[in-house]
Amino acid sequence: MTSIFRAHMGAGFDRLHPQIQRRFSVGLESGEGCVGRGTMDRIWHGGSFVKPFLRLGGMRNILVPREGRDVPFVIENLPYLDSFGRETVTFVRTFRLPGGPHRFDATMVHSPERDCVLDYLGTHQHLASDLHMSAEPDGSLLIRSGEHRFREGPVDVRVPDLIGGDAEVRESFDDATGRFRIRVRVVNRRFGPLFGYEGSFTAQYVDVRTHGVRGDLRPVREEVRA
Repeated sequence: MTSIFRAHMGAGFDRLHPQIQRRFSVGLESGEGCVGRGTMDRIWHGGSFVKPFLRLGGMRNILVPREGRDVPFVIENLPYLDSFGRETVTFVRTFRLPGGPHRFDATMVHSPERDCVLDYLGTHQHLASDLHMSAEPDGSLLIRSGEHRFREGPVDVRVPDLIGGDAEVRESFDDATGRFRIRVRVVNRRFGPLFGYEGSFTAQYVDVRTHGVRGDLRPVREEVRA
């Protein structure tokens, strides 16, 4: 089965743990989506200077503007065709923090031209990041971000390193517990750590041909520019 992630990783996909392979085989060809439920042991922020940016991003479901421990968590990875005919997979993360839930939304497409998985962030896809995926020796998945771009109307600019963040995501499967483990860390090259979370979850697979994709999981606005 070919998913957008296998298409990007090629032979490297086969070096992933079998459970990671299945989770990242969600797609229109397989007809499967994945819903993960678990707990984030910790959601953390960097220095106080990042908090205004996190609050601003939280208005469009980008990053998470609050810290917490032992936070109930849901991630919904469901495939669909966007309005431009591209196979797209949702990465909608809901953190059930005290005072109300916060969402961190993303939608991903494969970009052969950029040799990456293109990650559109937020409800309006204003931010686009190149993601490069590889298999680690233990079968875990390592995701590193590359260039970031901001798009709004006629505006189309690269986000400078001074205000951008380099993201690193590690996802693995623990055979002993039957749970996926995830660790996310976003760092600015000058100012240091900005944001991150880590925890574990179990996965349930759903038939998207039967259930489809809820409208609230899709972005309000879609961006064709890569």
